Amino acid sequence: MRDRQEPEDYQGYAGHTELDGYDFEDGGGGDAGGDPGAPRRSGARKAVLATVGGVFAALLAVGGYGLHTIVTTVQGGSSSGGSGGSQASGSATQTPQAPATAEEAAAVTTDFLAAWGRGDVTAASALTSRPEAARAALAAFQENVPARTLALTATGPAGGAAGGTAGGTDGEPVVGFRVKAEFEGATGAWEYDSTLGVVRGGSGKALVHWTPAVLHPHLAQGGTIAVKALPDPVSKPTDRNGKPLEGFPSLAAVLPRITPADGGTVVGGRAVVLSAAGKEPEQLYVLTPPSAPQVKLTLDAELQRVAEEAIKQQAAGGKPASLVAIQPSTGHILAMAYSPSGHNRAVSAGQAPGSTMKVITSAALLEAGVTPDTVVPCKDTTNSPRQWHNDERGDFPSYTLADDFSHSCNTGFIDKGLEKLQPGTLAKVARDQFGLGLEWHIGIDSRDATIPVPRTDDEAAAEYIGQGTIQVNSLAMASVAATVQSGTFRQPVLRADAKRVTAPGSLPAGVAKDLRAMMARTATQGTARTPMAGLTGQIGAKTGTAESGGTATNSWFIAYRGDLAVAAEVDGGGHGFAAAGVAAAQVLKAGGKG
Repeated sequence: MRDRQEPEDYQGYAGHTELDGYDFEDGGGGDAGGDPGAPRRSGARKAVLATVGGVFAALLAVGGYGLHTIVTTVQGGSSSGGSGGSQASGSATQTPQAPATAEEAAAVTTDFLAAWGRGDVTAASALTSRPEAARAALAAFQENVPARTLALTATGPAGGAAGGTAGGTDGEPVVGFRVKAEFEGATGAWEYDSTLGVVRGGSGKALVHWTPAVLHPHLAQGGTIAVKALPDPVSKPTDRNGKPLEGFPSLAAVLPRITPADGGTVVGGRAVVLSAAGKEPEQLYVLTPPSAPQVKLTLDAELQRVAEEAIKQQAAGGKPASLVAIQPSTGHILAMAYSPSGHNRAVSAGQAPGSTMKVITSAALLEAGVTPDTVVPCKDTTNSPRQWHNDERGDFPSYTLADDFSHSCNTGFIDKGLEKLQPGTLAKVARDQFGLGLEWHIGIDSRDATIPVPRTDDEAAAEYIGQGTIQVNSLAMASVAATVQSGTFRQPVLRADAKRVTAPGSLPAGVAKDLRAMMARTATQGTARTPMAGLTGQIGAKTGTAESGGTATNSWFIAYRGDLAVAAEVDGGGHGFAAAGVAAAQVLKAGGKG
């Protein structure tokens, strides 16, 4: 054989790729069988990787890879055992050996592939020029590519003399072989063609010339091949009718946060992947393609459009505002809008609801024996000992509970609440019958309602009219309206398959009937009559005006029409029938049925 050229003088063959950094000695690069005292031959050149054209042209391109980490790397390096090494002991020169014959190449290739295919790493590596490197690489391949079956078949000589290919020196034969790996649950078998070179070791025995490319023609030193999980691509959620939800300002930050029903991460596909340091992983074969199941949310695109516009109008001038619409019969959230962007106050805010809380206070009083016709005087002022008054000034001694509700009389609710209810009763009714205070999982992060047990009569009086330390949002209060309309608490959700909590108790049928009657009267004759004017069918409403500590008050409004319940709030919007009432009525008009 002719002397090797230095790397800078080497002219590669067309269709071959130089394997940088992989130097080896003739006949095994120092593996056992050579004389450890013999000097190294100078001019060791780089191995060259043979590539097979067209084999991988049809590889699927699927974005994204799992977090599985491959810790075993395929490494080169010389071995101190096995057969190889063609240096003459005690001599600075070597006696040239004849290249392996075609018959020898065929025999060692057959034995090597058979041992590799049956998983006998020790036997297979012993048939190579670098047993230790081969053993580590084959073991890593076996561990990281857990094929159910692995068939390796020699396909005959590949191009004659090896030249600069994986076979090594000129004249050494190169043998082609085909790999077919089958995997549990895969849609097909992974198949590819590769080659290996055959060299003669120091003992004169024909050996597989070991390089990482024996495992796969694209594998270079330091790379790994493994089966990795492919996470399902994130599908764009649609509304309940399959309509797209892009373009809605209030949903821009919501849609990417939609989680699976069980709160986990969806991982469906698997692929054989080649990784190399500093490079993007190369996907060699998709075993099981990932799926992107369509996620339908409970939202209604048409109603969402109306809600967005309604809040935009009421938020003009910089007033924060929000609105949530719910279907009482299912608990499905049909619309959710808020302003300004950045913080979803519709489901994550916490603020006092004003007189909309009187729906729950009324439920507690009705259970305590008060009826809608019970006389509950509406005094101009009352004390707890803190002094309280009403927006509608004057004394109305003949008012009933239903009158106090429809006219939103603070003093009547405070007096009767202090008389009939025990500390903590309001919180218990809110939790057991309306689900407020339970831990909700609606499909995105949300804030649960808090109704603390009052420590003083002043604190109790404040809670009875929705002031003090009560913290709710439009989501919670829309659910209150929905519970009254249907008579049953159904936790609101953005996904129909979401896991929901149920209330410990239930709203008594008689109480629900009385509440609906009082809310209907409020919608037609009371404080909510202006925004609800013109709406037909089963309707009910309650206004709320919450003190915020400044000169302006917060506007609250809850209502229902048929199988649609809405809650809206406008920070600094004034009376409940004004800003919030107008926004809620727009949605009820668009989506409610008579």
